Amino acid sequence: MLRAIIVEDELRSRETLRGLLKLYCKSVEIIGEAENVREGVRIIEEQKPDVVFLDIQMPDGSGFKLLESINNINFDVIFTTAYDQFAIKAIKFSALDYLLKPIFPDDLIKAVKKAEVKKEGKSSRENIEVLLENIKRPPTEPPKIVLSTSEKINVVKVEDIVRCESDDYYTFFYFKNGERLLISKTLKENEELLKEYNFIRPHKSHLINILFIKSYLKQDGGYILLTDGSKVPVSRRKKEKIIEIISNL
Repeated sequence: MLRAIIVEDELRSRETLRGLLKLYCKSVEIIGEAENVREGVRIIEEQKPDVVFLDIQMPDGSGFKLLESINNINFDVIFTTAYDQFAIKAIKFSALDYLLKPIFPDDLIKAVKKAEVKKEGKSSRENIEVLLENIKRPPTEPPKIVLSTSEKINVVKVEDIVRCESDDYYTFFYFKNGERLLISKTLKENEELLKEYNFIRPHKSHLINILFIKSYLKQDGGYILLTDGSKVPVSRRKKEKIIEIISNL
């Protein structure tokens, strides 16, 4: 069983989530509820849950403030929120889960299944630390990103990523120190996260950090040479735009 706490300021939202969990997620036992940050901190520290369903915006502060107030984070977090672009972006970079209101049963079931897997192994502490660090970072500073492999959780700086390469439903990440990681996310998912941090997609299978571009070579249909020596092809329909970008570097 997953021992769960709901922290949500709206009574109707708490009742709805409670009802959905009882109906669709029999493995979840609700051991407490709170309507604000102060009460949420108290009940979490008393009950020591496996997972917390955490609203982002509450009258006495945010869900992020609640997490900063917990001395020993030893539980998973599933955020519940209305659409908030900044918050959702930060959550995605930390590889934590979230549910958009109104919550749909299928999304809830998937989130609970992920939490069950985490209970058996990986802690969310590192993910939450990255989230809180990214929330507080200056807007001009690139964020950190959590990249989970089958072996471990990796926390890396976005600015250290040279390129990404598609491998069906997986993505290889290549770093400036020569290391690489295989992540179980599609290239499109990673593009959505990284595109505002100097990343462009010159080819359907490749995503590159423009800060590592060395030159554009016209032979063999055209390709980009990166500072680590790798060569990335450029698709015909993107060639003109890519040359323009490189010319402005």
